[in-house]
Amino acid sequence: MSSHNLILGLPNGSLQNATLDLFEKAGWNIYVSSRSYRPTSDDKELELRLIRAQEIGRYVDHGFLDCGITGKDWIAENRADVEVICDLAYSRSSTNPTRWVLVVPENSPIQTVHDLEGKRIATESVGLTTDFLKSKGVNAEVEFSWGATEVKVPELVDAIVDVTETGSSLRANKLRIVDTLMESFPQFVANKSAMQDEWKREKLERIGMLLTAAQAARDVVGLKMNILSANLDQLLENLPALRNPTVSRLADESWVAIETVLDEAVVRELIPELKAMGAEGIIEYPLNKLVL
Repeated sequence: MSSHNLILGLPNGSLQNATLDLFEKAGWNIYVSSRSYRPTSDDKELELRLIRAQEIGRYVDHGFLDCGITGKDWIAENRADVEVICDLAYSRSSTNPTRWVLVVPENSPIQTVHDLEGKRIATESVGLTTDFLKSKGVNAEVEFSWGATEVKVPELVDAIVDVTETGSSLRANKLRIVDTLMESFPQFVANKSAMQDEWKREKLERIGMLLTAAQAARDVVGLKMNILSANLDQLLENLPALRNPTVSRLADESWVAIETVLDEAVVRELIPELKAMGAEGIIEYPLNKLVL
């Protein structure tokens, strides 16, 4: 058993599976029991807690957790004073950021936030909404919503502030976005006192680097191939890559081997072109981590 330990809060609920997948790609196997909020992992230096994302920032700020993963929005909502190790560009169901948006019914006369002067707004994010209204010089009543916020307009409130990724749910409920308060991705954050501890700081920075590397590898692949040396210049002119590719001579000096990293989205178009340029033995392989 290690004499050092780091208490890490992981979000349960909608972000849980995406977060566990990211940690797996970064090199940590985490085991979750349906009957426990204390997962285990193959890293004996980590003590894990499954907690609502809405609460993690506050617990990190207060020192109950050394670090955690939670949304930038919930850090702002709780006004948590934490240190950001890295941003992590993923969400519950896509690679799009979540957005907190000011919403009204499609036929509402409200066109801008200033039209909400003296009106009522329902939201799960009271602090974020209050701060936004204050920044716009608007006085409105903001009430906490326990859920099903979309159904409260226009009978109960004049507008709502809700979270969305694609906007499809809002459109289905015949709602219109007036303004965007914040775009948010998860962040890996640490308690400021924990960052003063040399061992914890180094551990946190290593975790952050590997999570960032796993995130960077999400949409890229490795590509290997062989090609005649005479065709190399033509291939290099047409090969999009993160960096200049590695070129190695083969035993047959008239051929070279090429290895590179590139966006997965271009591969389906690129491989037939590489084949037409004379490339052979083309291999595409997935990446777990890409350290930039």
